[in-house]
Amino acid sequence: MKLVVAIIQDRDTDVVLDTLTARKLRVTRVATTGGFLEQRNTTLLIGIEDFQAPLVMDLLRKACHRRSMFVPMAAGITDTAYGLHSQIEVEVGGATVFVFDVEHFEQV
Repeated sequence: MKLVVAIIQDRDTDVVLDTLTARKLRVTRVATTGGFLEQRNTTLLIGIEDFQAPLVMDLLRKACHRRSMFVPMAAGITDTAYGLHSQIEVEVGGATVFVFDVEHFEQV
């Protein structure tokens, strides 16, 4: 058995949950906040059998999209090339996924 911990961008949550539950995969949703951009995320806890790991990874790849976002530029940049611009473009989204082996599982 495996535990998949997937940290995804909030805007991908509904699509991911619909995709996983349509495949009869059990998932627990936890609201979280990212550290760098302080954006809302969702952390998903997905308990699966070993053979389902490739399927779950494929579903996450298809449902979690990377996208561009503009954020305020860090204070202290003095390069004149940045003169009139107050925001920079960064890439966000996708999924950060950890897969753990589960030694014991029990529902009580």
